[in-house]
Amino acid sequence: MEPPANNGLDGSSIRPVSSLLAKFENLNKPGDPQPSTPSATSTRNASPVPPVPAPTTKPAQLRGRDASPSSSAREPPPIPAMRPKDKLSLQPASANASASSSPIRSVPPPIGPRPATHPPSLTVEPPHSPPKRGLGGVPTGDRPAFVSADAAVKPSSPITAGKQFKIPSRPDTPGGIPAAAVEPRKSPRLVPSQPPSPPPPRRSVELRRERELGHNPIPPPINRAEKPAMGVARFTLFDKPSQPSQPSSQPIEIKKRPSPKVSPFNSPPSSRGTPDDEDTPPMLPARPRPQQHQPPPPPSSSQQGLQRSKTFHVASEPPPLHHSIANKRQGRGEPLTPQITGEARPALPVRPQSIIDSVRAANSISAPPPRPPRPGVVTNSAAVAQQKRIASTPAAIQPPPSIPRLNGRSMTVADRMPTRVANDFRPPPPTPVETRPADNQLARVDPAQTTNAYPDTSRTNRSKPYFSKGLHEIHTKYDSRIFDVCGTYVCTTGSYTRAWSVMDGELVMSLAMSEGMKGSSVIFKPGESVDDEGKRIWIGTNNGELLEADVRSQSIVVNRPNAHGRYEIIKIYRHFNELWTLDESGTLHVWGPGPDGSNLPNLAYAPTQTFRLPKGHMFSMVVGDELWHATGKEIRVFLPTLDGRTQFQVLIRPLSQESAGEVTSGTTIASEPDKVYFGHSDGKVSIYSRSNYACLGIINISQYKINSLAGVGRYLWAGYNTGKISVYDMGQTPWAVKKDWQAHENPVVKLIADQSSFYTLNRYQVVSLGADNMLRTWDGLLQDDWLESKMMKKDVNYCQFEKIKALILTWNAGASTPNSLNYSADDKIFFEKLLRNSDSPDILVFGFQELVDLEDKTATAKRFLKPKKKEGTDQERMSHQYRNWLEFLKRSLDQHMDGELYHVLHSAPLVGLFTAIFVKADLLGRITNLNSAEVKRGMGGLHGNKGAIVVRFMVDDTSLCFINCHLAAGQSGANQRHNDIAAILEASLLPPERDPSVRFDSFVGGGDGTMILDHELCLLNGDLNYRIDTMSRDTVVTAVKAGNLGKLLERDQLLVARRRNPGFRLRAFEEMPITFAPTYKYDVGTDHYDTSEKRRSPAWCDRLLFRCGTGRGRIQQLDYRRHEVRVSDHRPVSGRFRFEVKRVLPRERAQAWMECQQQWEDVKAQEGKMAKLHYLTEVIGYDEATAHQLTQ
Repeated sequence: MEPPANNGLDGSSIRPVSSLLAKFENLNKPGDPQPSTPSATSTRNASPVPPVPAPTTKPAQLRGRDASPSSSAREPPPIPAMRPKDKLSLQPASANASASSSPIRSVPPPIGPRPATHPPSLTVEPPHSPPKRGLGGVPTGDRPAFVSADAAVKPSSPITAGKQFKIPSRPDTPGGIPAAAVEPRKSPRLVPSQPPSPPPPRRSVELRRERELGHNPIPPPINRAEKPAMGVARFTLFDKPSQPSQPSSQPIEIKKRPSPKVSPFNSPPSSRGTPDDEDTPPMLPARPRPQQHQPPPPPSSSQQGLQRSKTFHVASEPPPLHHSIANKRQGRGEPLTPQITGEARPALPVRPQSIIDSVRAANSISAPPPRPPRPGVVTNSAAVAQQKRIASTPAAIQPPPSIPRLNGRSMTVADRMPTRVANDFRPPPPTPVETRPADNQLARVDPAQTTNAYPDTSRTNRSKPYFSKGLHEIHTKYDSRIFDVCGTYVCTTGSYTRAWSVMDGELVMSLAMSEGMKGSSVIFKPGESVDDEGKRIWIGTNNGELLEADVRSQSIVVNRPNAHGRYEIIKIYRHFNELWTLDESGTLHVWGPGPDGSNLPNLAYAPTQTFRLPKGHMFSMVVGDELWHATGKEIRVFLPTLDGRTQFQVLIRPLSQESAGEVTSGTTIASEPDKVYFGHSDGKVSIYSRSNYACLGIINISQYKINSLAGVGRYLWAGYNTGKISVYDMGQTPWAVKKDWQAHENPVVKLIADQSSFYTLNRYQVVSLGADNMLRTWDGLLQDDWLESKMMKKDVNYCQFEKIKALILTWNAGASTPNSLNYSADDKIFFEKLLRNSDSPDILVFGFQELVDLEDKTATAKRFLKPKKKEGTDQERMSHQYRNWLEFLKRSLDQHMDGELYHVLHSAPLVGLFTAIFVKADLLGRITNLNSAEVKRGMGGLHGNKGAIVVRFMVDDTSLCFINCHLAAGQSGANQRHNDIAAILEASLLPPERDPSVRFDSFVGGGDGTMILDHELCLLNGDLNYRIDTMSRDTVVTAVKAGNLGKLLERDQLLVARRRNPGFRLRAFEEMPITFAPTYKYDVGTDHYDTSEKRRSPAWCDRLLFRCGTGRGRIQQLDYRRHEVRVSDHRPVSGRFRFEVKRVLPRERAQAWMECQQQWEDVKAQEGKMAKLHYLTEVIGYDEATAHQLTQ
């Protein structure tokens, strides 16, 4: 008898196994009025003869996956007699079942990987959208689009002998499931004699909902933009053709398709019957509503039916589950997604306690060194030693997946709650959910918390903190931007990887990277014990490879190519005996102790865990067990763990401060363990709390970009883009700049405070790398500064002090001469009144500006451009004018000082500037080390019409420095004036003091006397030209006439810069409060402010400022006043001062020095013990008892 048309190509017939099966077969007969699809017919081969392959349009790659003859000839497994109502199950088919030859519906079902020893493969066609990626090497764009349901059932090609399978998830299946594979069930819409028309493709979730409700609801519109479900098909991607095996009667689990209910782009569910445990795509966690703070209801019968009871036994581990699937299998609710809705944030369910975290919190005695154990997965955490350095055994760690898990979170928020949580994750009893504080307590800071007061620079030490022993600097001799230091060795990487000894600079290792490869990160690998630290290094490269190098043998001992694919490894962190590697794509690998029984990470094995971080990394660091990760202005906190069962993302929202720039650096300080400091690109430092993640404040410390921060003892070190390093004392408000020096000629790239140096070298070293490719080591304890400070406090024990009086006058004379004073009676008696009311000072300093007409541009150009042969004539004329003023001052002193004898100590001119210093005869013999210098600031430093004259001398053992300035003019020239004063104060003008004892006793700030701020007593006078901002001339004149000077002083450029500009050099100086009217600009000969065409606004241009380097009030200003002299457009300003000078007693000083040295040794021992304990407990991971034992 001729076989039916719908039989297999080998001529075999399908034998009905039951009346119900025969009924289903009759539905798809050729004579049936309902058309059937080629994929709807399935044949069963009764003969062992292999089927004849039919012509196919499938690609060669898929055709090669046909089953073997033996597999196609065997009988299929029997159908289970009974199964739960809603359980999805189908029988396994041969591998060639997926190779359909239909030209109409040629899209193959998704195929997924499964182990080679897996039972017969399973193929499932997605019910709605096409697969996103090509299968079997066929690009998605080369396949035809999905066709309509009507077209899908029209037979247009011969039916292949392969067995076709599909999900038996709907009662009115249009075809495609063999009768033997479908269990009989009742359908409210199916009539055996008249099969219904096939409906359009539908979602699996709707089919199951239909079975639950007992009717067939109207399907929602299909969202074609949604990604197809590929979960089930992945089991057959890498499988070999199935081999003959015993038929299995167990149903195959079909993974549920993620529910579209959580996506705003999916179609809404058609009814409320959608189960709550549907799989969802990976999304950010969100917190549940407050009314959901109750235990979830037990799963329904349909939900229970969807749980598989048995699975296939495979020879290898299946691919890692997505976190959303793992979440559903544990009976959790839907994943939580962070959404800012403006409503009060509900709390989050308590996440289970991590075994590792509970072990770390256990209070028990740790094992002795050298190997502090780190427990793996244990059941009794109380029996585990309290160690932060965690050991692991091969049995304690699950084998890592073959394909790294790159999802953003290892599990959902509900599954990964850490044991130690912040205030926003603390669960209030008795409900199992967590409360979250207000938004402004977590990620925002009140603008009032921003500190606008800049650090105090008046006591800054400018000496470089070198060690007394050892090498100070190492030249890398190649372009290096990355380095690490561990005790004796410092290592850099780039085109080379080199290591040096920090003690003598010996090059101990040099490795050349291969062509196209550069080191992009480096770190010293943990050792088996604390004594093995610093022997090996890990190097991350720009092509994603990890290398391990031995320093002593100068060789690569192990490498792992493509550890991060082809992405550049930008950071390597150390967390006790773990190493974490981060690449530019945001992949974070956690390398824990290897399965070989070692306590150390091993590149021979895959990473223990893998996490995903945001892209755009700018800075990150390990703080305790957490990883603080900054992208732009945002800071996120993560908690990587070895077991991966703890919530990875600690905070739902990132920390960010709008008033601060991008995060560029960060650090912690051992003395303040609850605070985390971050440096920003705009020179600000933000401070966060580790306990509740609140911003504690924002400090303005500089105008320059902060490239690196380091916490050293009680101080904060900052490396700047200018090449300077500053040390801040945070123990006072505002902060104080304890130290500031030029560390590198180019920007400081990185600062590292070596935590191991005290344990290995008995010193606290800080290493800096500059863009000049220089490595420099600094004394982290600042020994010289400490000794100088102690000696300064003890100077009353070895010094004799005496107070002397001084009178300072500054006047912009406007090219006037002494004879010009005779035109007015008041001007004529000006000097007489000044000297008679000066109380017979010991030192008189007269500082003049514009003794020549600087506004005569023709004369100024001639002086600057004329040939040198005529320079003598002009110099003679200028010198004549200076001599006239000097002789006039001498006569005035002789006439009006009532018999006091004064001598000219020094006089110096500079193109309009003139300084004359007089001292009493009895003081002249006590003055030594007299020097002077000049600074030209006019025309870019070439001309002396603007600049300064500096005169320094010593009275007994006290250094004094007097500066007479004339700065840049103009209402808008404030920045130029800032630059002028910075150039004057920072220039090394004077000869250095060679005697170390004299330098230590007579100069401050670690200086040698070459700079102005090296002197103990400084006094600055001159026409500083600072104006009044943001006010018109008429407004200023009206305020002056009304006596409202406070309103004007608030806008004085000099005072504003002192308050707001941390880099303003005059912040180190003090000024007595101004109580007199502005001294500039008047009409000559009158008391009227400028009425000329320019109508310049009045201002306090003429100022007196002072500085006491010892910081104990050894300069006292007695008065500050102006004088009414109308011969110039400026009014002169004078001030009387009282200076305190000292004389050192050598014997007493030696005794005080010995006492300070003994105290320093005690302080160093105490600081060293604290640093060692911190290193052993917080870096190595020992418990406190073991750490104390090692420090004995």
